[in-house]
Amino acid sequence: MNFTTTELKALALPLLACVLLLAAGAALIAWTQQHQHAAAGELSAAREQRAQARERLLRIAEEEKEVKEKLEVYLRLRALGILGDERRLEWADAMTRIRTQRELPDLRYRVERQRLISSVASKPANVDFFASAMKVELALLHEGDLLNFLADLRESGNAYYSIKHCSLSRTGAAPATAGLAPRLRAECEIDLITIVDRAAKA
Repeated sequence: MNFTTTELKALALPLLACVLLLAAGAALIAWTQQHQHAAAGELSAAREQRAQARERLLRIAEEEKEVKEKLEVYLRLRALGILGDERRLEWADAMTRIRTQRELPDLRYRVERQRLISSVASKPANVDFFASAMKVELALLHEGDLLNFLADLRESGNAYYSIKHCSLSRTGAAPATAGLAPRLRAECEIDLITIVDRAAKA
C-alpha cells in the first residue's frame, strides 16, 4: 500500500503520538519494575531487620534468665556465708555450740592453712575457690552422734563442708562403773570451702 504525501502528512501526528505513547508506556513499565524491585528490597530488608530484632529479643531473654539463675545461686551462697574470706571465728563458735548442744564428751579439731583449689576465669575478675582442711576427733556414744554432728556442721553455714573421709573405731570394753561412756571414736577430715569473687572485692 502506497501513501500519498498528503496522507503521510495527515498520519504524521497520530504516528508521533503513538510513538510517544509507546515510549511513555515503556518508561512507565521500567519505572514500575524499578519501584517494584526497590519495594521488594525494602520488604526483604524489613524482614531481615525483624528477624534480627527477634533474635536479639530471644538472646536478651536468655541472658536475663541466665542472670536470674546466677543471681539466685549467688544469693543462696551469700545466705550460707560461703562467699568471701574464711570465717575461722564463726567456725570455732559453731564447733563449741554443737559440742554443747549435742553434749559431746570429747571434741577436738584443728583447721589447717587455707589453700587455693580452683580459679575460674570470669568477667570482670576471676572467682577463686579456697579450702581449709579441718581434722576432727570426737568421742561417740553411738554412730548416730557422728551423723548428727555432721548435719549440724553443714547447717551452721559460713562455708561449704566437703567431707573427705570419716573413720570409726571402738575405744575398748565398756567400763564397769555405772553411766554412759563413749565406746566409739571418730576421726574425720573435712574441707571448709569458701568462694572469693575478685570483682566484688575490687
